[in-house]
Amino acid sequence: MACLFVWPWHGAGTYRTVDGRGGAGRGQQRFAPLNSWPDNVSLDKARRLLWPGETEYGQKISWADLYMLAGNVALENAGFRTFGFGAGREDVWEPDLDVDWGDEKEWLAHRHPESLAKQAIGATEMGLIYVNPEGPNASGEPLSAAAAIRATFGNMAMDDEEIVALIAGGHTLGKTHGAAETSHVGAEPEAAPLEAQGLGWHSSYGSGAGADAITSGLEVVWTQTPTQWSNYFFENLFKYEWVQTRSPAGAIQFEAKDRAGDYPGSV
Repeated sequence: MACLFVWPWHGAGTYRTVDGRGGAGRGQQRFAPLNSWPDNVSLDKARRLLWPGETEYGQKISWADLYMLAGNVALENAGFRTFGFGAGREDVWEPDLDVDWGDEKEWLAHRHPESLAKQAIGATEMGLIYVNPEGPNASGEPLSAAAAIRATFGNMAMDDEEIVALIAGGHTLGKTHGAAETSHVGAEPEAAPLEAQGLGWHSSYGSGAGADAITSGLEVVWTQTPTQWSNYFFENLFKYEWVQTRSPAGAIQFEAKDRAGDYPGSV
């Protein structure tokens, strides 16, 4: 369920106000470079999961509508009340070559908030949808992270209240995966060998799935009920004192100090 919720979220997350480009309106996440961004790790599996539906209905539903609909259904199954679903998105059939995603020479190359204000490019680091969850340049600095968050979401025309709502809501469901070092993870779809057939990020660690999965490198579950909508994200955030630690993959995250037995405890 969680990957079907993340897919449309990350599709919409490429939008920026400066030129109105990006967003989830045309199914661009099927193509490079978006299909291989580090932030979209394992969403290739979500696309493959929905492929039979697109094959069955063909031109009756676009890819852009299909993955937004899947996200809506995932939220509804989790107990979230949506406003409904609006169809009508038209697919494109090749990547937008005229969209400026910024300097594409290096994955996760950091952009300072000041440069974001000038360029109005959405993400703070190349290949991410919004910001680095470990803080700018994986620094683990909360104040610097706050500045980066305000800059990148500001370029999507969001104010502080909307930012808080999106971050809390988006981290009420699902979890991240960092069971081991990311060196176990293979190439992204665009760099994977031909026999991968459009899939990427093959993991050599254990089963590569479930408890052995590696995506962002963070090993985090935010609530006691990661498949059900709740207010636990806020309750846990304010209930516990948080200390910085590292995931099994070495990523910076925060752990709830003296947490109760029913709470997994990392953000």
